[in-house]
Amino acid sequence: MVKFGIMCAMEDSVKREYFELLGFESVGADPTKLRDCVACAMWWRKWLEGTGFSVQLRMPDVKDGAASPPIVLAERAGDESKSVVLVYGHYDVQPVDPVAEWKTKPFEPAEIDGRVYCRGAQDDKGQSFAFLCGLRDCIERGIAVPTVKVVLEGQEESGSAALTELAPTLRRELSAQILAVCDTSAAEGLRPAIVAGLRGVSHFTIRLTGPNRDLHSGEYGGIAPNPAQAIAELVASLHNPDGSIAVAGFRNGIEPPTHDERQAAESTAPDESAVREDIGCDPVGGQMGKTIVERNSFEPTIEVNGIHSGYGGVGAKTVIPSEAIAKISMRLVPGQSVRGAFKSVVDHLEDRIPRGMKLSVEDYNPGAGGFRLPLDSPVFRLAADILREMDGRGAVFQWDGASIPVVSVLREVSAAAPLIVGWGQSADRIHSPNESYSFEQFARAREWSKRLFSSL
Repeated sequence: MVKFGIMCAMEDSVKREYFELLGFESVGADPTKLRDCVACAMWWRKWLEGTGFSVQLRMPDVKDGAASPPIVLAERAGDESKSVVLVYGHYDVQPVDPVAEWKTKPFEPAEIDGRVYCRGAQDDKGQSFAFLCGLRDCIERGIAVPTVKVVLEGQEESGSAALTELAPTLRRELSAQILAVCDTSAAEGLRPAIVAGLRGVSHFTIRLTGPNRDLHSGEYGGIAPNPAQAIAELVASLHNPDGSIAVAGFRNGIEPPTHDERQAAESTAPDESAVREDIGCDPVGGQMGKTIVERNSFEPTIEVNGIHSGYGGVGAKTVIPSEAIAKISMRLVPGQSVRGAFKSVVDHLEDRIPRGMKLSVEDYNPGAGGFRLPLDSPVFRLAADILREMDGRGAVFQWDGASIPVVSVLREVSAAAPLIVGWGQSADRIHSPNESYSFEQFARAREWSKRLFSSL
């Protein structure tokens, strides 16, 4: 199959490597999967050494009695006249639940209609592996490539805590001129997209406690306060009826997009019908009166990721639960203070603690703030030229509503210009059951890498 002049077939040797990589159950957020994460990091070390890199594994310090997945650091000396490139990726993946919704086994790659189904097939094992395969292609063909450094971590899906803490001590190892990341999406129809900005992310858990045990709802109904009901009211207070954020001070410092940024983003935005078809419901989240691009690219959010309380099994269990928890995340935009936004939300919640309850805030991960990059960046011009050669439609600019928090940290520590180009599509279903990545997408990520390293 050939599209846009790019061969989509995958050699058996590359497919074998790809499937081996996908087979590791490297759920970095799950302490019981640490052995799998270590094995995956060791696989990467062997692969990179076979490509001419010197490699070291950094085992982060044990925190709160729990070890973190290793960080893979690699370097291959190259043409000193060229810009040094730091490649970032992650080998950890999202949990696979709900398992019952998978049509294939989550960690056994399956080929179906030109796609590979497996957790991590796209995010980010597939994308980072395809990108590094492109570099290997250049090396094997004798093309003069620059010095390349690689950092691969096992905690991106849960906040990159270890790499964020370790990075400031690795300024020499990470210093570069270009920070290349392949962990985002192309535009619709696989039109190339250069990410000119990312939102930041922070997350935490709130816990409401009431009675000292689950109570009989007949004996104590109307007497004891109900944490399940109370937490629903508490999280609902975070937003106004029009969907805007109701937290005082949360929006302090926001830097609005420029006219050119807004115009570029809106010019390639999907229409509401396309988004409706993708998500299966009307795209009415966020503040009424703002466009999809505004809500997803340039506006911050506070999202309730989960609420848990009481009984949820088969049949009925008539109790007043003793506690309730909610998982909350915040997507942050340039200008917002990470800790300032968090404090504003906590203050809001503490001012509204329901009667008879106690509130605790737990598992806070500050993550990192959002950023936007200048559209006239020289590295963007280089990327745009390469991507137009690959695809006559040319590249579009996107301001991604998602987050790769550690990119902000690596940008600061390495002093490199971020170049974020990925080949994901909504059909890949990342973070959901039945994640997949097509051979065509893999081929385009690989080709992009070859052309980039050949052109620097």
